[in-house]
Amino acid sequence: MTDTTASAQNGALSGNVLFYGQPEPLSAEAHGKLGANPVEKPYAFVGQTNLVPLTVTEFAPAALSYPVIFVGDARQPVAVMGLRAGENLFVSAEGDFRPEAYIPAYVRRYPFVFANDDAQKRLILCVDRAAPFITEGGSTPLFENGQPSAYTQQAMEFCNNFEQERQRTDAFVQLLKDLDLLDVREASFTPRNPDGTAGQPQKLAEYFAVSEDKLKKLPADKLAELRDNGALGQIYAHLVSLLGWDRLIAMAFQRAAAMPAAANA
Repeated sequence: MTDTTASAQNGALSGNVLFYGQPEPLSAEAHGKLGANPVEKPYAFVGQTNLVPLTVTEFAPAALSYPVIFVGDARQPVAVMGLRAGENLFVSAEGDFRPEAYIPAYVRRYPFVFANDDAQKRLILCVDRAAPFITEGGSTPLFENGQPSAYTQQAMEFCNNFEQERQRTDAFVQLLKDLDLLDVREASFTPRNPDGTAGQPQKLAEYFAVSEDKLKKLPADKLAELRDNGALGQIYAHLVSLLGWDRLIAMAFQRAAAMPAAANA
């Protein structure tokens, strides 16, 4: 069950709030005078993270830009956008994504998000009051005549669709777990010494990925099942995306080289 408006007294809210500094249950009483202004730096809030959650249907488009990996106990699928925490190689200082990069739905739904109302067993639409472009008297109102505006209704629909994709992603990850297809992998980089010889390899990340060996050993009927339900295509997109680690390393070097030049300009 979902709801567009709620009182803060409806019960304890819970949920993942990456990027959200002050999520509040959206209501005409509390937010009736608020609106959204045009954003000069639309994705500046993404610039301080290197991992962004993905849904399974995003694997193919995201694979063209990022390594798609699984992290944590929940094996959450994420897009890797930088080699270090707090670094995003795809978002400029001006708050823009690189034009060729895929922008995950998790980012595009901001500043709205669903939260769980544990008492009422439903989802509540929230808005991040810390978003700098959500202000009193903003040019695009959140409510009109006490009712959600077209802007808010579109946000509700987007969040509803995202929630459905999130549930589909949970089922996909559970399938990978049930088939024991995930193994620990490392991303590493071998620098060059001044004399041109290979230096000591450096570990960049440890993560979970589908094991190609385990995939090949699945019974034919299981492979056919993965093919027919679309999971096999998503698995292959994930595996192909892992070639993107080299691109990330090259981008990190390019940014590091540009920093001294910018400082001397």
